[in-house]
Amino acid sequence: MNPTLEALRAGQVTEIRLGEGRRRGTEELLALAERHGVRVRRVARREIDRLSGHGAHQGVVATVRRPVDYAVTDLLGGSAPPLIVVLDGVEDPRNLGAVARTAAAAGANGIVVQTRRSAATTGAAVKASAGVIAHVRLAPVVNLSRALDALKAAGVWVVGLDGGARRSLYELDLREPTALVVGAEGRGLRRLVRERCDWHAALPMRGEVASLNVSVAAGIALFEAVRQRGGPARPPRPAEGDRPKATGGK
Repeated sequence: MNPTLEALRAGQVTEIRLGEGRRRGTEELLALAERHGVRVRRVARREIDRLSGHGAHQGVVATVRRPVDYAVTDLLGGSAPPLIVVLDGVEDPRNLGAVARTAAAAGANGIVVQTRRSAATTGAAVKASAGVIAHVRLAPVVNLSRALDALKAAGVWVVGLDGGARRSLYELDLREPTALVVGAEGRGLRRLVRERCDWHAALPMRGEVASLNVSVAAGIALFEAVRQRGGPARPPRPAEGDRPKATGGK
């Protein structure tokens, strides 16, 4: 229900199918559908089951338009310094959806994803984001390394989250234009992507757990940027001369 409502608000729904007998809790959905001129069809429950792959669906299935693709440069606008998420090889659409929801909550400018070997904006991604992915700007790219080069050329600092880095994320100044690069669980950042990062930073881990889910790690990093940009505490900014070369380093 919530993903459908968010997609309706974003103007991306073309048709809604509502399971027969489903009445309670549909008032807002029906009102929004009427406001946006979206057709609502009452269908048998088995039809909803089939369309949803027999997953949890709350009796609602929506047909949506394909999300608009943005260019990397489209993510650089706005009055505040850009805050961008870059996903390197994240293949689970549920992780994409969860990252998108957090990015929207943090006010990020958008997400850069690779067109191959990456999660697609499927129904699973939309559900995991509770529909918020409809409001997030996604910039698909063929070559992630080149996209990072373009961001750096535009004055964006590229920070790769790396569990093995000696520098803590909390040591960096994230008030500057920043792209946070998150790799897939287990594999982490790929070599060429890692070499493009200006900084490698780790989340300080105190317990027995060695790593976090990619969406959790991205959320912590995003809201550290939010804290620095909106709060009084300001870690020192690394000196310009300390910026690593393109080949990177910890």
